[in-house]
Amino acid sequence: MVYTTEVRHEMVWTSSCVQSNGYTVHGTFRPKTSTALLGEKGSGLRPRGRIGEVQDFAAIRDRCLSQGTLFEDPDFPCDDSSIFYSKMPPKSFEWMRPMEICNNPELFVEGASRFDVQQGELGDCWLLAAVANLTLNDVLFRQVVPEDQGFGDKYAGIFHFRFWQYGRWVDVVIDDRLPTYYGKLVFLHSSTDNEFWSALLEKAYAKLHGSYEALKGGSTCEAMEDFTGGVSEMYELNEAPSNLWQILLKAHERSSLMGCSIEPDPSVLEMQTPQGLVKGHAYSITRIKYVDISTPNTSGKIPLIRMRNPWGNEAEWNGAWSDKSQEWRFIPDHEKRELGLTFDDDGEFWMSYKDFLKYFSRLEICNLSPDSLIEDAMSRDRGKKWEMSVYEGEWVRGVTAGGCRNYLETFWCNPQFKITLTEVDENDEDGKCTVIIGLMQKNRRAQKKTGAECLTIGFAVYQIEDPDNVPTPLDLNFFKYNASCARAPSFINLREVSCRFKLPPGVYCIVPSTFEPNEEGEFILRVFSEHKNNMEENDEEVGMGEIDNRIQIPDEPQPEKEKKTEAIRQFFQKLAGDDMEVDWMELKDILDYAMRNDVPANTSTTDSPATGIVGNLLALICGNACRDTPLGAALETKTTTEGGFSKDVCRSMVAMLDVDRSGKLGFEEFQQLWKDIRNWKSVFKMYDQENSGYLSPFELRQALTSAGYHLNNHILNILAHRYSGRDARISFDDFMMCAVRLKTMIDLFKARDPSSTNKATFTLEEWVENTLYS
Repeated sequence: MVYTTEVRHEMVWTSSCVQSNGYTVHGTFRPKTSTALLGEKGSGLRPRGRIGEVQDFAAIRDRCLSQGTLFEDPDFPCDDSSIFYSKMPPKSFEWMRPMEICNNPELFVEGASRFDVQQGELGDCWLLAAVANLTLNDVLFRQVVPEDQGFGDKYAGIFHFRFWQYGRWVDVVIDDRLPTYYGKLVFLHSSTDNEFWSALLEKAYAKLHGSYEALKGGSTCEAMEDFTGGVSEMYELNEAPSNLWQILLKAHERSSLMGCSIEPDPSVLEMQTPQGLVKGHAYSITRIKYVDISTPNTSGKIPLIRMRNPWGNEAEWNGAWSDKSQEWRFIPDHEKRELGLTFDDDGEFWMSYKDFLKYFSRLEICNLSPDSLIEDAMSRDRGKKWEMSVYEGEWVRGVTAGGCRNYLETFWCNPQFKITLTEVDENDEDGKCTVIIGLMQKNRRAQKKTGAECLTIGFAVYQIEDPDNVPTPLDLNFFKYNASCARAPSFINLREVSCRFKLPPGVYCIVPSTFEPNEEGEFILRVFSEHKNNMEENDEEVGMGEIDNRIQIPDEPQPEKEKKTEAIRQFFQKLAGDDMEVDWMELKDILDYAMRNDVPANTSTTDSPATGIVGNLLALICGNACRDTPLGAALETKTTTEGGFSKDVCRSMVAMLDVDRSGKLGFEEFQQLWKDIRNWKSVFKMYDQENSGYLSPFELRQALTSAGYHLNNHILNILAHRYSGRDARISFDDFMMCAVRLKTMIDLFKARDPSSTNKATFTLEEWVENTLYS
């Protein structure tokens, strides 16, 4: 047997003023032109404040202009709750509009540049490093910072910014009141006193995540992805690949955003090294270039990197190729002019690639996706565009949150996604395909105030040698005897874990998971490749199947069956009265008595004439008269359903077979119902091996499959949310309700789809009638 053990990798990820323990997210692909509004359904965000309302920038601005008022955002109030969620502010902040802070406020002064990004008192240098990078690409910048706003004629105290969030672009509306102390901006600000685009962008990003404090600590990758829709890669520089310089050059040519940092000293916050660098601090990489060099002894090219400290001050590298260092005298004047070389105390500096590898610990590259640039920009360089597939999903406790491969018994329950690679990379001598897989968990930063931290996530990739002869989804036996061919470098509690692989053409299954089972969360899975990767969910189609042969009650000889049917009819008439129909209350009485001591007795065989439906009905009719007699003892069945079936279950049972909508069941309908109940009861009993009255986690899918239902992860997750308890277990009553509702809705659909097209048509009245009555 092949078996591998997953490892939880521990590291420290520090950004600016905070350290966070590091361990290391669909739906369908949405076109890159899709823009959502904050709180819009499907955007991956829950609206703050007034549930259901969407803030439309143009409509709100027009309303404010017509009323002569300045916008005040009710969804991100100008009070302490929008700044801190875990403590009181250390000082009293005053929220002021730009016109109250300075004369002649402007959104931009001589355009946007990386020098407009000056860090304030918030530990979000990871964000600032990405903002500085964003200014280097005008197309990307204008996608995040729309041009239709400013402090001119249409100024109404309202601004908006766009961020990529889990597969689509989200438009975030804010007012322009900013936190100040003694009239000065407290957080991100520009080096020019009357320029405000960077401070307003930071406020919009804080609103997106719930507060300014929610931005404390993070990775530059996270912000770079939110500004571009790209996918990030991370390199530990002490293990840098031999071709890293070529990767950096190509990344710069493709306008990728890049950042780097130095491993922090756990005992000193943001300690400055003798070389002028700051540990645990995020830097922007703003240029990669081979620079001409000519010395008395030799000439050639040297690989140099330009980077920037978001502090924007004199805290700069002081080694070789630093400002005014002697190495610059070997660079020709025309090369210096081309580089735009300046030696100001602005936080920006150059250093050699060799020193970069020596002094920095980690490199982050955000590869631009088809979502990242507008069509006109992409059309200039179509040969370098990635192909991308996107799916959204979730891990639900007890159903699809199976944990990593260490938990083999539940690992197969995780969502599975199949990709087919058919074309090898251009000019690839090994005949392989480049694939970048990114697994991102959703909404964790916005949930910080509730105590939620990032889950520890990762993924594994399995090659499927014979796709036509394996179960869908892959089952426990497959994973027992097959090892992964690729996987995430580690399970880590960052928002996203990603990795680049070279795989031969073929069919592969990606299994995203948390490290531990039963950890709930939403995720988005993205796959980038040079050619189409034909990605789809590896899951069952919804429908009806055969009942497990361990459950089915065997057919009886025809004479015996007719004899019992007549006996049942006579007993049923005594219970139902002259109309030969029972309503939900009479049905509840029958079921409660028949199953009062045993959920559910497995009656696949009848050892006594007192078992089965005849015995149950006879027991009910005998009532107290026979309860203490030998006959009464023989008639008793066992159940653990305290209080009997709920009225909702009984009502749904009636509705399932009540074709004429009379609210009652006739004898033939009752016979069919009782057969279903016996099957479902036996299924529950088979999986409830401890006789606890509950199905344990991860048994729901198998139990429903045994009951004859084929369900995919989306339906199973919904059922778990709807019918499980806080401990993820499913009670007998809820299992019966689940089975009844499934059968009702599938039968209803199939009746409207006689040609099995997998499509059915209902009027609104018909749909409301059927869903409400079921």
